[in-house]
Amino acid sequence: MWTVIDSPLGELRIVERAGAVTAIEFSPFRPADGRPLGDRDDSHPLLVEVARQLAAYFQRDLKEFDLPLAPQGTDFQKRVWDVLLGVGFGETASYGQVAHRLGMTNAASRAVGLANGRNPIPVVIPCHRVIGADGTLTGYAGGLARKQLLLSLEQDALF
Repeated sequence: MWTVIDSPLGELRIVERAGAVTAIEFSPFRPADGRPLGDRDDSHPLLVEVARQLAAYFQRDLKEFDLPLAPQGTDFQKRVWDVLLGVGFGETASYGQVAHRLGMTNAASRAVGLANGRNPIPVVIPCHRVIGADGTLTGYAGGLARKQLLLSLEQDALF
């Protein structure tokens, strides 16, 4: 099942399967590329809850999501995404720091970046919180403007 919601980032398509969130996609939406979407169901209880939590996050009323997640990816990608869940609201980490949290060296930074870019559940799995070692914003699947908006929303909420 899936639904579409409006957000400060533009329309977001939320996809669930078997009672867990499998994707949050930025518009313009990609074709399903083999991933099952199912039917649109704006009243599906999990999709309603995801929409509620995202709205609360964008209003700065929620700092941690509590949702069942089932991102599809390689074992390494899933390990990276698990580490991202530990980068808290208003915090950032470099690709090297994420690699170190995985027990790897800075040499794994590029692999971490590639896995970060394949995150199928952005915002909830906070890949936007990963920045360059020098503190600069680096690539973001949703575009750097969206990454900046998310980081600004979280930083502004701290003051």
